[in-house]
Amino acid sequence: MSTKAVFTMKLEAELRDEFMAATMEDDRPASQVVRELMRGYLDQRRRSREYDEYLHQKVEAARVSMREGRGRSNEDVEAAFAAKRRQLMAG
Repeated sequence: MSTKAVFTMKLEAELRDEFMAATMEDDRPASQVVRELMRGYLDQRRRSREYDEYLHQKVEAARVSMREGRGRSNEDVEAAFAAKRRQLMAG
């Protein structure tokens, strides 16, 4: 992969030294490890955004269901499961 941009950053000397020593122990270029860390961070953010969108869609679908009278109230659900718990405990 050819270098197309230079990225400069400030960090503590101790952190830099420890990082460089670790990459040398692994016989890997520090720049390669930093690129992998960056890609991992971006992937984590992408997955987080996708999950947030998924969750938003689920909540909105539940709201629509409740508005249309197809949902059950929290009280109804709690009562149904309380009855199931009592049945299991008696069983």
